[in-house]
Amino acid sequence: MGTEPSAPPPPLMPPTAPVATGRPTNTLAIVSLVAGVASYIGFFGIGAIVAIITGHMARRQIKQTGEAGDGLAFIGLILGYVHLALLALVLVGIILVVAFVGIAASQRTG
Repeated sequence: MGTEPSAPPPPLMPPTAPVATGRPTNTLAIVSLVAGVASYIGFFGIGAIVAIITGHMARRQIKQTGEAGDGLAFIGLILGYVHLALLALVLVGIILVVAFVGIAASQRTG
């Protein structure tokens, strides 16, 4: 009676991937960063404005919810503001060139 067959060992469980337990990244922070970068590629002032608006919205949401992404939103804000400043400088430069060309043309004719 001591020769009873033992039960087979339980099957081994396959290893599982580690589960991310970090905070989710705020979506608006990602949008701000992407819009800030895209504004330099070809979306001109629109991308910069989107980056600034969504960056401020994201930082407000992050303070309320504790989500990750404050750095992304901050970089999006910086890219947006710098791009708007560059556009303003270009606009001022164009106005000055047109004004000087107009003054020079009027002096030649008159």
